[in-house]
Amino acid sequence: MNAYTLLPFIVLIAAMFLMTRSAKKKQQQAAQMRNEMQPGSGVRTIGGMYATVKEVNEDTVLLDAGPGVELLFAKNAIGAILSDDEYNRIVHGIEHDLKSDAGLVPDDASSLTETDETDGPAAAAAASDDKIDLGKKDAAEDADAAGAAEAKAQDEPKKTDGDSDAK
Repeated sequence: MNAYTLLPFIVLIAAMFLMTRSAKKKQQQAAQMRNEMQPGSGVRTIGGMYATVKEVNEDTVLLDAGPGVELLFAKNAIGAILSDDEYNRIVHGIEHDLKSDAGLVPDDASSLTETDETDGPAAAAAASDDKIDLGKKDAAEDADAAGAAEAKAQDEPKKTDGDSDAK
């Protein structure tokens, strides 16, 4: 066999090896995360339910989903362990990271459009009473253009259903 005929098979085997290796790594990280679970930590199940870990056994986890609601899940059903801040933000709506207002975006654009009246070209334009030319035609020019278009429309014969422009 020629080396060129073996090349696609070698590339295919190498790609399969790399894909299985990354999948194995992800499985090991997930297993390690589930083994490090401790009572009191907030978790999200693979179904999307948020709860607090109450008890950890070898293959199962007892979750507290609310007052008087305890659920028994398999450890494999835990999708993520959340930090305390993230769990409180999602479940209780409590924000802990509000240290400064510098990074906050306002709810409306009023703070972005407010200007000081004493400086800048906008203040100078507002102070002067001169008309600003925006490229708009005068009313007389508009009337002349409309009259010319109307006269042209009257000169042309009206078309009926059977008429066409082709000759």
